[in-house]
Formats: sequence, C-alpha cells, structure tokens
Amino acid sequence: MKITKRIVNSAEGDITLYRIENASGASVEVSSLGAGITSVRVPDKFGKIGEVALGYENPSDYMADGPCMGKVPGRFANRICKGHLEVDGKTYQLNINNGPNALHGGPTGFQNRIWNSELIPNGVRFTYVSKDGEENYPGTLTVKAEYTWSEDNVLNLELKATTDAPTVVNLTNHAYFNLEGADSGSVLKHKLQIKSSKYLPTDETQIPTGELAPVEGTPMDFTEPKEIGIDINEDFKPLKIGKGYDHCWAIDNWKKGKLMEGAVVLAAPSSGRMLTISSTQPGVQIYTGNWLAGSPKNKSGASYNDYDGVAIEMQGFPDSPNKPDFPSPKLNPGEEYTQTIKFAFTVE
Repeated sequence: MKITKRIVNSAEGDITLYRIENASGASVEVSSLGAGITSVRVPDKFGKIGEVALGYENPSDYMADGPCMGKVPGRFANRICKGHLEVDGKTYQLNINNGPNALHGGPTGFQNRIWNSELIPNGVRFTYVSKDGEENYPGTLTVKAEYTWSEDNVLNLELKATTDAPTVVNLTNHAYFNLEGADSGSVLKHKLQIKSSKYLPTDETQIPTGELAPVEGTPMDFTEPKEIGIDINEDFKPLKIGKGYDHCWAIDNWKKGKLMEGAVVLAAPSSGRMLTISSTQPGVQIYTGNWLAGSPKNKSGASYNDYDGVAIEMQGFPDSPNKPDFPSPKLNPGEEYTQTIKFAFTVE
C-alpha cells in the first residue's frame, strides 16, 4: 500500500491530507480537517478509475461548510431536540444551530476541528480530544477515527471514544457518493437498498417522534433495490419536510456490537459501480443532498446542485438522549465507544 502525505495551510492551521493507494491504482484520500474523506477513486465496469466521493477543490473549504462534506461530525451526529441534554439527572443546554435544534455537535463540532494524525498499517488514525464543556457537552472525550484501505477496495472506518465523565456520543461519517462520478450530476437514478422495515418519523423540525413506522406501502420502502428519485416527489409529508430524503432507518435485526453485513447497497446504472456498506450502528440516515446548491467549488470548478450526491450515515438514532426507548448513546468512564463502518466498492 502506498501512502503519500501533503500539507495545506489554512486560516485555522495546517491541514494534513493522506492519499492511500492500492496496487490496482484505486485510492482514497483522508484529511485531518474533520477526519474527513476527501476522495475515493475506484474503477467502473470498464476498469476506468474515477472519483466517486463528492469533494471541494480547496481543502480549507471543508471548514464550517453547510453540507459537512465527508467529515466525522460530533460529539453527537444528527439532531438533538432544542439542544436539550440530560445526563445522570443534570441538564445541559447545547448550542442551537439547526432551526430550534442542535445538529452535529454544534457550530464547532468535531467536523470543524483539525485532528491529530498518524500512520497505521494500510491507513491513518486521527485523534481529537474534546474538552469538558466544549459545545456544553459534559466530560472530556478522546475520539479516534481509523481509516484503512484494502487491495480489494474496501474502506474500513473504526470510530472509538473514551470519556472521563458520563456523556453521550454518536459518531458517523458524512461522505456523499455519486457512483457515476462525483461531478456527474444527479444521483437520483442510483438504486438504493436498505435492510430496514422501519423508519423514524419526525416532526416538522426533523426530530424523531419516538415511534418506528413500517416502510411498507410508503416512499420510505427500500427493502428491495429502488431508484432513489422514483418516489422523492410523492405527496408524502416526511418528504415535504426534508425536501427529499433526510431520515433515519432502523437496521433490521441489529444487535449491539454485531457487524450488520450489507446494511445498505447503492448501485449506479451506467458505471456499474456498487457500494455495499456494513456497520455495527443501529441506524442509517439517508440524506439525498437536498441543500447542496451553493456549496464551495468542487474539483470541476463549479458548485454542486441539490441531489448531486447521497450521504449514507451509519449512526445511532437522532435525539436518542431524549428518547429512552432508542438505543442509548450514553458513554461512561471505563467504557469504550466503538463502531465500525465498511465501505466496499465493487462493480456489477
């Protein structure tokens, strides 16, 4: 495995980027800014290697961007209702940054921090220490994001965290994919399959109501491969709220610590590329890039349009600190938060 390193200056400090290339020439690039994925280059059905991860031309443009492009948001990915957090009977008010709610750990979440980095076999380990009280979360949290790349084009992400006081944690990766080519336009013709018979309905501010609703008979049904865009304009309230898909699905038969193989499969009709995602996480937030327009310039020198990529965020359930029936995001001293996400790129 060949790993090359480059450093880019930014107003927030030096950003270190690592390109990991296997023997076939397929590669990924990861960045110390937000422990993010900035590039994934894999072959199509004709053997031509191309970029499939959306990204920006300038590595410093990932700082404080609206789409959270490719990065690891935290301390709590997704939304917490009205920023209200209670841990062991003590209430904390988080910063509000998404309508009335807290999103992705707040304005200075992990995605907008420069992490420390070091090489590991076939990859890179990023480390960030979030101090007690950062974004008003309790406890000093030490977080690691370990990326490795394989000879058969599997990107493995291990997310780990420890704390010195009771807190909550929910980590994911927020990469956007377009398997026809990152700058090729709409992703709505891609086929998507999710091993999930239930999704999480939300209120108007996209906070889960607490129920798990059957997908059967609704536009939320991806139990069989289906074009992402085929139902996206249906007169269905959840799709109206989000201007498309921006919802969490509960992975069927999930058990804590168990890798759920093939939880999500994305396939592109023309290139023949397929992405199979396996994870230990109980849920997946599917976000169809409904607000990508106006993002920083991409590698083709233009801004993305809405629906040009899909984010497949394996994660714990949104607002789970306030929903006792959801899998608990609580982390205590002496415990280790550990989650795995595998992105396997193939062709069909």
